[in-house]
Amino acid sequence: MRLAGPESSVTAPRARKYKCGLPQPCPEEHLAFRMVSGAANVIGPKICLEDKMLMSSVKDNVGRGLNIALVNGVSGELIEARAFDMWAGDVNDLLKFIRPLHEGTLVFVASYDDPATKMNEETRKLFGELGSRNAKELAFRDSWVFVGAKGVQNKSPFEQHVKNSKHTNKYEGWPEALVMEGCIPRRSTAS
Repeated sequence: MRLAGPESSVTAPRARKYKCGLPQPCPEEHLAFRMVSGAANVIGPKICLEDKMLMSSVKDNVGRGLNIALVNGVSGELIEARAFDMWAGDVNDLLKFIRPLHEGTLVFVASYDDPATKMNEETRKLFGELGSRNAKELAFRDSWVFVGAKGVQNKSPFEQHVKNSKHTNKYEGWPEALVMEGCIPRRSTAS
């Protein structure tokens, strides 16, 4: 008979991971998500929904500025994902993308590098109507992640914002990357 000593201790079971790496499963009729903003101008953002990577550097569909995935709030299916360069791009491309949204469309936004230089009042107002508290004050090189929806009645609980500040920046010239995860209630078809 062999006794187990400290050097052969049983390894603890690994923590179970759920959809998108969440530490616990989402309730019925909820969509699991995890988002990470870009880190400086080096590591691109990621948007995961229901264990599907919607946007990432690996998928090669992210870019400097705002990375936005539009999702059907009932089915959870991706409608479209695009990156909008808010440093050198045309804000009208972003406006054409978010103006015509249908009621119940979920909007996932992850910043990368600079989310705000080209933002104008209309852009900030539209994000506010989607439930953002922080869009009105976004500035050069801030980090921002946000999930909103067309037709929301209140401000979204899914938003994080870190100001670009030379006193608190984690990277030289850029604030830390933001990670946000959670469970979003599916929209009912009877909206």
